[in-house]
Amino acid sequence: MSTAQAEISPILVDKVADWLTQSALAGNDLETLVKGFCERLAAAGLPLKRVHLSFSMLHPLYDALSFTWLRGRGLQVEGFRKQGGVPSDRFLTSPYYHLLSHKLEHLRRRLDPSVQPEFPVFDELRLMGVTDYLAFVQTFGGNTSQGMMGSWSTDSAAGFSDSMISALLRIQSHLAIATKMAVLTKLADNMMTTYLGGDAGRRVLDGQIKRGEGDTIRAALVMADMRGSSRLAETSGREIYIDTLNQFFDAVAAPFNRTGGQIMSFIGDGFIAVYPCERHRSQSEVACQAALAAAHKATARMMDLNLRRKEQGLGDIHFGIGLHVGNVMFGNVGLADRLTFSVFGAAVNEVQRLQILTKKYPHSVLASEHFANYCGTDNWLTLGKEQLPGIKQKLTVLAPDLSGALALDDDGALEPTYDRRSDAEQVMLLHRDAARMSAGDPSKIQ
Repeated sequence: MSTAQAEISPILVDKVADWLTQSALAGNDLETLVKGFCERLAAAGLPLKRVHLSFSMLHPLYDALSFTWLRGRGLQVEGFRKQGGVPSDRFLTSPYYHLLSHKLEHLRRRLDPSVQPEFPVFDELRLMGVTDYLAFVQTFGGNTSQGMMGSWSTDSAAGFSDSMISALLRIQSHLAIATKMAVLTKLADNMMTTYLGGDAGRRVLDGQIKRGEGDTIRAALVMADMRGSSRLAETSGREIYIDTLNQFFDAVAAPFNRTGGQIMSFIGDGFIAVYPCERHRSQSEVACQAALAAAHKATARMMDLNLRRKEQGLGDIHFGIGLHVGNVMFGNVGLADRLTFSVFGAAVNEVQRLQILTKKYPHSVLASEHFANYCGTDNWLTLGKEQLPGIKQKLTVLAPDLSGALALDDDGALEPTYDRRSDAEQVMLLHRDAARMSAGDPSKIQ
């Protein structure tokens, strides 16, 4: 254990506060900000052994983002998924739960090895040599459900001195301001990426927000659609229909999103994705081959999903995928104050009609001859020439050999089901729900 210092220099702590301000203004991400803050605070003389920070996040997949800094080991980052479940005993017996349920701003405990620990987590902290623990909750203003929770731990023999606690309380507000800015920046990035896609989201955040702004790009194109959705919507309830549609997207859309493709938009029960490439053969080959590989994985994943659905007494989900390559317009269209960012042009119309042809031919994946040429002409079945509606030239239609999709490897497997929330996520949910209750809206408590 280290020896506690009687005094902490306010000048050095102020330097850490200044760095937080500059880091936030520079637009540094949360990880960079938190790691730099912890290292600088320790360098200023605070004998910190462990720092834990959790942030509630407005994100479609995650409820909380958690950082744990250990002296000499660096920073560990975790994101906690949105899932239902009963709170764990560990969470219900945690210092955070006690702090929130009693509406406290701070909770300090000295960890005496000779005394039975008040909270089970203290056993773990004592094994690290922790002698003193200070937890806190910090909202981001008003009745917002966004905020920060955390704890400071020291292994100093004398624990935290009054000057150390004063420094931590003073720096806490600076940390809240800096992290709020980083969280809002991350929020904007999350929303742009989630609703527009990675590249389109970055373009919008970089200022490409006027109607008509965009580029003409070359890309491998993917159009996919779930079959029988209209009948399913009429014969099943809303919950079953939406659940089935999400299962389809998880199985079919995810492989394209993970192999370099950008899903530009979800159109009812289908989606369109692009693999941008340069205007020369080698890049076109890379894009088309990546799209074809994703089509193989999508087929395998759907086979796996349908096997699971059969075990549950549910019917198969059928689908069609069209593959094409060409030049498209990539940019903003719509009203002056209500825009969408997507791809447009003749090639988009052609890939859409290719996908529709999967209703005519007994193949779930069809491609244009132009696309197939970039993938190699082996293992393709030529089905014939088709006069597509609105297209002058007949299009030669081919079907790939998908026999390799019969084996579902680990990379293609569907994600596991998460059956409970993590402790950190439960903490942030309780923080959010407490804010809603304070705002007089108990109906929104989950």
